[in-house]
Amino acid sequence: MTPSGTNDSRIYTLSEENPYMAVIKLGVPLIAGMFIMVLYNWVDTFFIGLMNDDYKLAAVNLAYPVMMVTVAISNMVGTGAASLIARSLGAGKKTLASHTVTAGMVLTVLNSIIVTVLGLIFLPDIVTLLGAKTLTYTYTHQYVFVILLGSVFTMGNYTFGQLLRSEGSVRYSIAGMIVGTVANLVLDPLFIFTLRMDISGAAIATVLGNALGMGVSVMLYLSGKTLLRPSVRYIRPTAEILKEIFWVGVPASLETLLTSVAYVINNNLAVSYGELTVAAVGVAQKIMTVGNYIYQGFAAGVQPLMGYNYGAHKYPRMRQCLKSGLIVVSVIELFVMLVFAVTAPRLIDIFTDSSVVIDTGARVLRTLMFVLPFVGAVSMCRMSLQAMGKPMYAFVITLVRQLFLYVPLLLLLNYVFGFGGMLWAQPVTEVIMMAASVGLLLFVINREDKSQNPL
Repeated sequence: MTPSGTNDSRIYTLSEENPYMAVIKLGVPLIAGMFIMVLYNWVDTFFIGLMNDDYKLAAVNLAYPVMMVTVAISNMVGTGAASLIARSLGAGKKTLASHTVTAGMVLTVLNSIIVTVLGLIFLPDIVTLLGAKTLTYTYTHQYVFVILLGSVFTMGNYTFGQLLRSEGSVRYSIAGMIVGTVANLVLDPLFIFTLRMDISGAAIATVLGNALGMGVSVMLYLSGKTLLRPSVRYIRPTAEILKEIFWVGVPASLETLLTSVAYVINNNLAVSYGELTVAAVGVAQKIMTVGNYIYQGFAAGVQPLMGYNYGAHKYPRMRQCLKSGLIVVSVIELFVMLVFAVTAPRLIDIFTDSSVVIDTGARVLRTLMFVLPFVGAVSMCRMSLQAMGKPMYAFVITLVRQLFLYVPLLLLLNYVFGFGGMLWAQPVTEVIMMAASVGLLLFVINREDKSQNPL
């Protein structure tokens, strides 16, 4: 028995544990797993860098929005299902939660088939839209082709991990990350150099790593170790489940798609300063994933906390969990920012010998790092609103952030100040959005509290 008398420690963590401890307990394992994902991203970049061709590095960066689109569609199902699962558990509706897990798996497979078919049909147009030019077009085409073929594994690995986290099984959710990354570490040099498959080999290793990660999640569900279990009798989702998944999931998916659009615009602007600049930006952004995964890990850890306690109408605990999460993530990100400031050139040097890429990449990293103390709060508020079943509020945050602030600032600052101005668009955006996001989330929580507990 847990201290509360609850017979499952996962439920105790969600419902009663000290907010700081709950945030750390749910967030740190995710961050550990996400650091494995950092290694996953770095492995591809490192081994491609060993080819001594910076245009291949640029091609991988140009292809990245395709991965973001697959994640966006995965996010539609994963976030929508995870929100419903957490709220159902908080309300004591375990059968509904189990039914939702099964529906999430089925929808993910169906969506991946659509992505693969449409992506391959429009592949040449996609590569051009990504900003690939003469020296990067062929490499980008090769990489994207393989990624599209393996969409089911990329999307399955991402979504199934979200489903596991939604029930508080954080350690299980990172098992797939670890297995996939170790596989990628082994397979990258095998496919790239031993089998001489070049940049296509890097993409194949990525797909196979995701396939193994997805397989681990499926095995955990089938083993009966999870709190919730998918079942054949739940394979046909009800209208209620579909409505809830898409009500929360579609805005979440649009958020990631908007981010992808902003990423493409950013890359197309960077190309105007030379294709090696794209390589430098790409390497810097890969290194930034260290800081990004820290705040994303804590945001993902807070998500089931907020969803469960919203379902249980524990509004004071929601405010405590939010405060604890914001303090923890801000302190850690300030430390990461300091490390980046001191070591930027050496970090870029890990991936390339080009002095141009190293100098430009260090400049990019030392500018982008200023987002870290602020963007974590934005992500945490957005995911909390999704967990509460308030997707439109979360979508408004992203809409304002990407379309009304970041993209206009990106274009304006690039026009006025050139490359340096373009880099500062995101830090300026995140400072403004931090204040707006925290204020919006507290407003929603306080309003819900008053409606449930009128004076």
